[in-house]
Amino acid sequence: LALPAHTRPVPPSATKLPAPAPPVPAPVTPPVTSVVQADTRPYVALTTDLGTITVRLEDKRAPITAANFLRYVDTKRMDGFKFYRSTRSWGPASQLIQAGNRGDARKNFPVIAHEPTNVTGLTNCKGALVMARLAPGDAMTDFFLLLSDIPGFDADPAQSGDNAGFAVFGELVGGADVAEKIFAAPVSPTAGEGVMQGQMLEPMVTIKTARRIPAPADALKGCVAKGG
Repeated sequence: LALPAHTRPVPPSATKLPAPAPPVPAPVTPPVTSVVQADTRPYVALTTDLGTITVRLEDKRAPITAANFLRYVDTKRMDGFKFYRSTRSWGPASQLIQAGNRGDARKNFPVIAHEPTNVTGLTNCKGALVMARLAPGDAMTDFFLLLSDIPGFDADPAQSGDNAGFAVFGELVGGADVAEKIFAAPVSPTAGEGVMQGQMLEPMVTIKTARRIPAPADALKGCVAKGG
């Protein structure tokens, strides 16, 4: 007697489920690594009577001025230069210390071309390392370290007269306390001419050695180069 269709036994082969598909391996995602650009800018340690100041040079943005500074460092002609000026008498808005060759003029290299801030993109902010000059293109050895923002030192072609400003070529990245000690050092009440009277350090602070050093791990990012 034939069984109704719904009661017929199902052959074993019909009850087997299809073999599962092999697992699809998860895509391998490479680890995310951040590329850190090596800092190739030169660093120089100025060892003075009052301690060590470290500066970083913007040799890509201000190549002429930075190379001039390094030439004095690498030939050891900067050894014996003096910090000789503090502008405390100008008040809190225009604070700087000035250094340069105050001895043997035979150490001087020829004057260099002026690199204005409107061309280099650098700025005269607190900590800036700046070339001193009387007229554009007459700078040799003297430089400033700014201890306050002095925006009036930036070049401004829209102004009349000497509008070329002062060339920034680096900045202070270590030893700010030493720079402040120099700024606060005693000055002569009578030495100096014109606006520099009452700003001449007595005694002057000697740069005993000036040497290139590796980039310090804790070097400040700084402010002179806007946008990095």
